[in-house]
Amino acid sequence: MTNRSKKSALKVQQGVAQPSSINSDALQQIRQNKSAALSTAQLVDGILAGNIALLSKAITLIESTLSVHQTQAQEVLAACLPHAGTSMRVGITGVPGVGKSSFIEALGSHLTAKNHRVAVLAIDPSSLRTKGSILGDKTRMESLAADARAYIRPSPASGTLGGVAKKTWESIILCEAAGFDTIFVETVGVGQSETLVHSMVDFFLLLMMPGAGDELQGIKRGIMEMADAIVINKADGNNIARANAAKMDYQNALHLYPPADSGWIPQVALCSAMENTGIAEVWNIVEDYVKFTTDNTYFHQKRTDQNLQLMHQALKDLLLTDFYQNEEIKANILKIEQEIHQKKISAYNAAQSLSNLYHALLKKG
Repeated sequence: MTNRSKKSALKVQQGVAQPSSINSDALQQIRQNKSAALSTAQLVDGILAGNIALLSKAITLIESTLSVHQTQAQEVLAACLPHAGTSMRVGITGVPGVGKSSFIEALGSHLTAKNHRVAVLAIDPSSLRTKGSILGDKTRMESLAADARAYIRPSPASGTLGGVAKKTWESIILCEAAGFDTIFVETVGVGQSETLVHSMVDFFLLLMMPGAGDELQGIKRGIMEMADAIVINKADGNNIARANAAKMDYQNALHLYPPADSGWIPQVALCSAMENTGIAEVWNIVEDYVKFTTDNTYFHQKRTDQNLQLMHQALKDLLLTDFYQNEEIKANILKIEQEIHQKKISAYNAAQSLSNLYHALLKKG
């Protein structure tokens, strides 16, 4: 025994049995909970009753890639679908550092104070190298996360284009069935591929910062054309003059774009999530949009068109999954990859060869 250990106050007394560092009863309970899979009926009943724990379990099933989980997830989704479709779906995007999380927390708190139930589907970027995500949105929205009328579900983007998680639409349906009347989809960032979020929401909000000159150059034309409103956050303190100048710049830029199919004229507004100013005005714009597009029937037509788009996207996903999970395809991919490395075959011819094999397998049944 060293001198340091002799001086330590932490000593094991001879002849005294030491307690285990593991609580065996608690460990047994955890194992039982993991092994006791919930039935589809239990999950659906819990979701319809507004049980947040069961809603989270169902979304985890939706996000799982295991076939057994996917089968049950689709059963849950089918049972919840008749109870969905009544919420206001708002997509929120913006350049990194614009304050999306702070803005959502301020707007969400404004709505829960008016007795709305708000669900936030926050999509975190996934590492292309490790496939992992930080999923830190709950820590960035501490106040809203503690609100009994709000639910925050961070999900990894997992490489999906469009800035949204692969199962975002299914998560929206489950949240609506659980009684949430307002759904926010916070996207990864700004880019042309982010049009996918536009196909899932009713209202598309582009969040920007004061100082429009450089930012206008960094915004893709497609994002500007899709925006139903541009909201300039951080319009406070020394930023107010720049925020007003940015507002004028955006209004002028929007006039250069063709009219939207909805007939709606995109609005530009100022707010400060930090000082909680302009938040109510932003929601008034959303409500004005809903009334305008409901009156001219565009709102419901867009929902129908979105469902058709989602069907085609789901079909593509199913075909890709079926292709890559086929055992014979898996074996041939490894072989053909080696041939590409050895420059025996071109990438296009390799793809054509695998496609031909897949079609042959389908014919064999």
